[in-house]
Amino acid sequence: MRVTTIADIVRRFAAETPDNLAIKYGDIRMTWRDLDRRSNRCASALQALGAGAQDRIAFLAKNCIEYFEVAFAAAKLNAVVVAVNWRLTPAEIAYTVNDARATVLIAGPDLLEMAATIRNELVHVKHMVAIGDSEDWIAYERWLEQACDRDPNAPVTQDDVCMQLYTSGTTGLPKGVLTTNVNLFTLLGNAQAVWRFDRSSVNLVCMPLFHIAGCEWALAGMELGAATILVRDFDPVQILDLMQEQAITNVLFVPAMLGFMTRVPGAEARQFPALRSIVYGASPITDEVLLAAMRTFKCAFVQLYGMTETTGAITELTAVDHDPAGPKSYLLRSAGKPFPWVELRIVDAEGRDCGAGEIGELWTRSAQNMLGYWNKAAETGATITSDGWLKTGDAGYLDNDGYVFLTDRVKDMIVSGGENIYPAEIENVLAAHPAIGEVAVIGVPDDKWGETVKAVVALKASAQANAADILAFGRANLAGYKCPTSVDFIAALPRNPSGKVLKKDLRAPYWSGKSRRIN
Repeated sequence: MRVTTIADIVRRFAAETPDNLAIKYGDIRMTWRDLDRRSNRCASALQALGAGAQDRIAFLAKNCIEYFEVAFAAAKLNAVVVAVNWRLTPAEIAYTVNDARATVLIAGPDLLEMAATIRNELVHVKHMVAIGDSEDWIAYERWLEQACDRDPNAPVTQDDVCMQLYTSGTTGLPKGVLTTNVNLFTLLGNAQAVWRFDRSSVNLVCMPLFHIAGCEWALAGMELGAATILVRDFDPVQILDLMQEQAITNVLFVPAMLGFMTRVPGAEARQFPALRSIVYGASPITDEVLLAAMRTFKCAFVQLYGMTETTGAITELTAVDHDPAGPKSYLLRSAGKPFPWVELRIVDAEGRDCGAGEIGELWTRSAQNMLGYWNKAAETGATITSDGWLKTGDAGYLDNDGYVFLTDRVKDMIVSGGENIYPAEIENVLAAHPAIGEVAVIGVPDDKWGETVKAVVALKASAQANAADILAFGRANLAGYKCPTSVDFIAALPRNPSGKVLKKDLRAPYWSGKSRRIN
């Protein structure tokens, strides 16, 4: 059976290997037959609530097996799951659910109380389903028990949207990225061989499923019929134990995770004989962390570069290029080469192609490029050109051999521990502090997270505030990972003649002596 939709994955392996393990989550083991039946019931239950083709289903929960039941169910209806970042503030979550126009919200047990606080703000939601027991919500298990076990087999096209993940916006408002079936399956089915996947793989999924790196990595193994070991939260000791106990063969980490695990006492003495490869990405990695990880895990390493808008990875630095002692050890600072089906350009400010070694903005064109941003035509037009080139906002260059080297960001985005953080959003919040006259947010180097958030503040005339006041204000109004970790005070922000804040000048002292202005 040819797999061209998310629903086809569970249909295929329920038919071909029904008794094989599909997902293990804690003590729960689910076969492909079980997953197919439960997703059928979930599809029927969603259909009974009025959900149909291209309707949005909001899913708000930490990693759990129910995510896959809902994702496969939605795909069988040709509906779209919107996995919501549970780390956001209640107001941000409400905005996301409303922007998606989701009619059903499914929430995990530890997020029910928070979801209840925004219930009256959810404009389009008609039904709320609780994973676990709830007197006020539809209870997920009873909901499934009352539904029929029949695949609705809704018609689906390659251009239909299959996922809608949200990425924070430079204007402070998240944007829904429209990922179609052809976007997703251009990568899936083509890239796994290099990552050393096959049907016998045991794939560890510990990235959050609201990230492209989490959900797509899980589907990369599932698309081949591999077993998935799903983890709710990342704990470095638990992950090391699981990798040994479950004979993990494939896993994806962000650099911060690798750093945490290599610092666990005794990590280098452990043995991982089943491990085939570690794929890493989502933020740059330091030489120290990479070399320590290679010593600890003693397997093939592959680096990926991509973004939600490109449906994940568009370049890879293969295992062959991970040779710290070889003549091309400098390639460890590269993001690798594009996949064969991906085009890349480096473009200057006037839209002209740059030569080898010349720094410009990275543009990409392939069938992986998103359809666009949900209900944001202007933002879509500013990101994707009329002839299909997607502007990544990252600056870098290509060398003579076609390897990509990233040097800076055209946009001001900060990447901290694999999380994309947009300064404008934080600036909008901090500007409401009564003592702040103006504020700029920048990313500064951090050994643990790669980058961390710094606020540079100019106080109002005669106003008084210290760093602790401003940090506390940020913690009260922002998701934890977006909060500044330090504050500098300045008389006035540096600006160019047109009034734009010169963030490059603000960042320069902190990145002095570093070859790249991303860490």
